[in-house]
Formats: sequence, structure tokens, C-alpha cells
Amino acid sequence: MKGDALAQGQLYQLYSKAMFQICIRMTGNREQAEDLLQDAFILAFKKLDQLKEPLQFGGWLRRIVVNECIRHSKKQIRLEPWEEHLEERADEEGMAWWKTVSLDQLHQQIKALPDGCREIFNLYAIEDLSHKAIAEQLGISESTSKSQYHRAKQLLRTRISTAIQIHG
Repeated sequence: MKGDALAQGQLYQLYSKAMFQICIRMTGNREQAEDLLQDAFILAFKKLDQLKEPLQFGGWLRRIVVNECIRHSKKQIRLEPWEEHLEERADEEGMAWWKTVSLDQLHQQIKALPDGCREIFNLYAIEDLSHKAIAEQLGISESTSKSQYHRAKQLLRTRISTAIQIHG
């Protein structure tokens, strides 16, 4: 038993920082992120016997963390289709703002997105889930997932471009 607790502590030390970043990015709230991180580790330790390949622990834990964030958000966030459909700018113009942004600035702006947009943006752009998978997991339509993602991109582009003009 003592060895198990020591091993769990070592795993926590190894992975908690990266997993916390997922939680904070998904929730935008430090307290919720800390709670979700703890819940995810407790769940992972309970299900450790289900892990078939120990070398895949990091990816397996990441899936648990993302799923815990999704489970939490289903209780907290009500996603509605975003009706405003604006034409996408040309790729070159749309990507220009992205190249001048530090990861820290981007991270801060993602955390500041409205809940639904933030969640969809993280799941699609960062966790690499399809809109179909997101829709299934969140119990929404694919078009709602797509519209929330496009809204998130537009908000990020506008906010970051404005910040660059003001500070830059």
C-alpha cells in the first residue's frame, strides 16, 4: 500500500502540471481546474488496472482529464447554435494575426472566451476531436459545434488583433 501511494505521488508529480494546463484551458477557472485535476487523478488511480500499456499512461490520463472536463461542462454550460454566419477571410489574411502572437497571449485569450466557445475551441483545435465526436460527447448538433468553433476563432482574431494594435 505504501508503495502504491509513493508511485501515485510520483505519477502526480510527473503529469499534474501538463494536465492542469488542459483543465485551466478547458474551464478558464483556476478553482474548477484544480478540482477537475484532482477528480481526474482519483479516477485514473481507481482505473489504473484498465491501462494495458504502462508506457501510454500520459495519453490515457490526458483522455481521462479531457473527459472529466467535458463531464463537468455538460452540467455547467448550455451551448446554443451561433446564428451569425460571417464569411471567412482569405487564409493568408486570417492567419496573419496568428503569427504575431505569443503562446502566453494566446493561452490568456483562449481562457477569456465565453464558456461554450472555449470548450469547443479546445476540443477541436487543441485536443483534435472532430465536430462529430464533440457533438456526440456534448449532446449537441455538429452545426452547433462548428458555429461555436468559428465564433471562437473570430473572437480570438478580433481580441488578439486589437491587443496587438493597442500594445504593439
